[in-house]
Amino acid sequence: MKLARCSYNQTDPFWAVVDPDRDEVHPIEGEFSSWAPAVAGGAGISALCLSDVTLALSKVRLLPPIAPVNRVVVAGANYAKHLAEDFGLSAPSQPVAFLKAYGALIGANDPIRYPPLTAELDHEVELVAVIGNSDVDLEDPLACVLGYTVGNDVSARDLQRSGPAGIGMDLFAAKSQDRTTGVGPWVVTKDEFPAGSPGLRLTLKVNGDIRQDGSTTEMTWDVGQLVSFVQQRSSFACGDILFTGSPAGVGMGTGLFLNPGDVVEATIEGIGTLRNVVSEKSSSQQGAKHDH
Repeated sequence: MKLARCSYNQTDPFWAVVDPDRDEVHPIEGEFSSWAPAVAGGAGISALCLSDVTLALSKVRLLPPIAPVNRVVVAGANYAKHLAEDFGLSAPSQPVAFLKAYGALIGANDPIRYPPLTAELDHEVELVAVIGNSDVDLEDPLACVLGYTVGNDVSARDLQRSGPAGIGMDLFAAKSQDRTTGVGPWVVTKDEFPAGSPGLRLTLKVNGDIRQDGSTTEMTWDVGQLVSFVQQRSSFACGDILFTGSPAGVGMGTGLFLNPGDVVEATIEGIGTLRNVVSEKSSSQQGAKHDH
């Protein structure tokens, strides 16, 4: 089952069941927190109360599949080849996690804003887990996962390196620039995949050229281990999302950064594709207004 957060003709955001083959979306009645735990528990579409209205998928705007009240958690340094080839580092002894500002997010077809402070805008295709239940069982951490979506953790690498000596990377400046990070196009519920942490191909293309091509089987820590790691440090809430790391091939290693006009396509098999075009470089610090 595919679930998307949408807007239609400037309406307030709503969740819907998506049928891409029929170009249809079926709005879901009730708040995300009222039905997501049951779906995460395996109840399927029977847990949903669908509206009588059917809309054309081609007519709705696909929004990031997360509400402004929820957190965007990013787990980094999770692909050894990425660390070695792109950063010259070995894998750390435990996961690394941090928060990304909600205002950094864009939908599946929205433009990537090119921030004024950076000259090294980079791409990172990632599997993103969507948390459907705030009751996280550390013995079975995947039980709380509703499903999976696609993320492109766009980063300003020069800002990432700008942290003062002895303090570390400036991940806030690098990862939370307004309207840069694509998420979507929808959430595919975990019952669409074999049990356990999914093994899926991830690719990222820029203007049709493949820049990243990897598999989630290359992750040092799988989705369940990442959920458990984060939960023990800061509890998940229903509706939070978790980026799980990116494979090798980013601009930091290749020297090929994003430029205005670039068409960036991040794809994960069995889920879908983000297609975002990089805007002209912004002339001001203020990002565009974010849809809630």
